[in-house]
Amino acid sequence: MKTAYIAGRSIQLVAGFKHLDELAEKLKPFSYRVLKQDCLDLPDKIYMKRVISLTEEQQKVYKQMREEALATLNGKTVTTMIALTQLMRLHQITCGHFVADDGTTQKIKSNRLNELMDVLEEIEGKAIIWAHYQYDVKSIVKEITKVHGPCSVVDYYGLTPQDQLDKNREAFQHASKVRYLVGTPATGGYGITLTAANTVIYYSNGYDLEKRLQSEDRAHRIGQHKPVTYVDILAEETVDEKIVKSLRKKINIASQVLGEELRSWI
Repeated sequence: MKTAYIAGRSIQLVAGFKHLDELAEKLKPFSYRVLKQDCLDLPDKIYMKRVISLTEEQQKVYKQMREEALATLNGKTVTTMIALTQLMRLHQITCGHFVADDGTTQKIKSNRLNELMDVLEEIEGKAIIWAHYQYDVKSIVKEITKVHGPCSVVDYYGLTPQDQLDKNREAFQHASKVRYLVGTPATGGYGITLTAANTVIYYSNGYDLEKRLQSEDRAHRIGQHKPVTYVDILAEETVDEKIVKSLRKKINIASQVLGEELRSWI
């Protein structure tokens, strides 16, 4: 462990892991694990990255938030003294929006949405698009509706009416006109089947490894007959890369403890 000082108080953070082999041995007598790839004949997973650059406006606001823990845009200010909140604000800026201290949200010119639309033009068939923030889900749905029409997309996230969620999933799975499902892993990443798609796009990632893995498997499960391609949109030299590094590290630790081969991911 290591001690970190945040907002005038000290907290303990994990700095590294020891005795993972010993932990794995202790678990063996009490556990039995069968991997999905050992009992299901599923197609391959393919991972790709699409790297984008921050716009000048994003760079300015991002630098302010990173160096001074505050940023100003169009007269609105956001401040933070907590490291985790600062990381979240930096992430929001890379995604193309700015949440001020008064709760209002402003759009920041970004290359991310344009990159997503380029990816959609390059693929055939249906696609799932996962975004970490509700604001981004709404922006993506609006842009897809403008380009491809209102019948081409459904949403699946916290603001989708409860009685509409299953209808949207059914429409995506079975209606030929509905090509895109846009949602958050927190809402759509568990328990549902979305095998109509063999392309999954991560507009943005969170730090929760379970949500990432579960959301991947909505398309990669019984009923899927094609290789599934996963595309991560990442802003270079930003917190985006730190989030992916954190997820990768968690996978490596889990793989060591459970005796699995390290996964090929991103």
